[in-house]
Amino acid sequence: MAESKDIALMAHLMRRAGFGANREELEMRVAKGYEATVEELLDPDGHGIPDLDDREICRHNPGYVFPSGNQPNAMAYWIYKMINSKRPVEEKIALFWHQVFATSFIKVGPPMMMDQIAMFRKYGFGSYRDLLLQVSTDPGMLKWLDNVENHKDSGNENWGRELLELFSMGQGNYTEEDVKEVSRAFTGWTVGQGAVGAGGAGAFLKNIFQYIPEDHDDGEKLILGHRGRFNGEEVIDLIMKHPATTRFVSRHIYNFFVGDEVQVPSWQDVAPADPVALNIIGEAFQSSNYDIRQTLRVIFNSDFFKDEKNWCTKVKSPVELIIGTMKLVKHHQKPEPFLTEIAMETEYQGQAILGPPSVEGWHTGHEWIDSGLLVERINFVGDHVGNSAFPGVRSIIDRLAIQEELSPEDLVDGCLDLVGPIKVADQTRLELIAHAEANGPAKRGNTEAEKAAFTDRVTDVLRLITAVREYQLG
Repeated sequence: MAESKDIALMAHLMRRAGFGANREELEMRVAKGYEATVEELLDPDGHGIPDLDDREICRHNPGYVFPSGNQPNAMAYWIYKMINSKRPVEEKIALFWHQVFATSFIKVGPPMMMDQIAMFRKYGFGSYRDLLLQVSTDPGMLKWLDNVENHKDSGNENWGRELLELFSMGQGNYTEEDVKEVSRAFTGWTVGQGAVGAGGAGAFLKNIFQYIPEDHDDGEKLILGHRGRFNGEEVIDLIMKHPATTRFVSRHIYNFFVGDEVQVPSWQDVAPADPVALNIIGEAFQSSNYDIRQTLRVIFNSDFFKDEKNWCTKVKSPVELIIGTMKLVKHHQKPEPFLTEIAMETEYQGQAILGPPSVEGWHTGHEWIDSGLLVERINFVGDHVGNSAFPGVRSIIDRLAIQEELSPEDLVDGCLDLVGPIKVADQTRLELIAHAEANGPAKRGNTEAEKAAFTDRVTDVLRLITAVREYQLG
């Protein structure tokens, strides 16, 4: 049997690299080994891990895969992939870049948002330089930040500003003149329409990147201290060579995968939470030629990532809380009704996927939670872990039922172990035990009534555990 510390470390990895895992998956991965699991997560192609086949969900609801203007359908499609993909880091990295390159369906529409998320899946593990180029030519981004309005004789600085401020270098590392000159370099980069499909009746039009040479300002520019007749791709090369880019992107990676930081606008004034870890991340990023996969490999195998002081310290985002709960209870593992309701729950909890509130993305950490949102989070999780019809909840009950009788302490500790494992404060554990003691030992029993009573005891404790502070942390 796997050692409890090995299970806890694997659970930590799966929460950060993915969206969590139930006990059966954790035990399987521990048997495989930590380093081997890291490699499988980061290189699913090399380990023969197939992508999720869209045909099954398309047969049940083609509107999820082809949502047109239907935002809930587009959200439901991504939620389904997050729950069921055997390549969880692929979906997690897409969520990460969606947070960094925050773009909303409100302006660009669900189809272009789905194309952008697919682009993050495809390029999100590779070179950050290549990813920046893909983002720079993404129709959704070009429309979102108005580069479609950036012309040779009539400039628009939105894209150029956010490229420097939010996507690469951060405030304080460029000038207003840099913004203007960068914007000139991206003139002529716009959106057109192209035919996609087999041709004839099987073809359809969709938005594609279009470069219009005659609308591009080919004049000399002074950018970040360099002079030349730069175009957009050459600007990206200049950005990647600037040391501020390594620091800024590394802090984004730390904030998402390691530990909560202050919000991005404060990074210029507030020192990093863990400068040593940030230096390690920055060195891995730079020495690998800005390769995200190699940077994550260094992080997940590092001592600072494995250190218990970093376990269960990040506030789970609504998406992490919702998907983690779905994986725990094993719900929506196949196309089922009401998936759009699960998708819309991200909005009710403050993180409407495909619709971030601004170009800054969502504010993370403790700002995920206020009194109203906390009630929504607790009620959502409690409704699911309290439902013994879900296979994951049934599995927890069956594991605990191996013993004929559980003391209140054993009942609470068993639930804490199988839900996480979760380590709660001593006082919280005592309060959970005190609640369980009110009904004495939990007896498995033999009759249907006795088994139902045992089930009620377990789900009652599960509800309480998922309402405690520690369940909100990942």
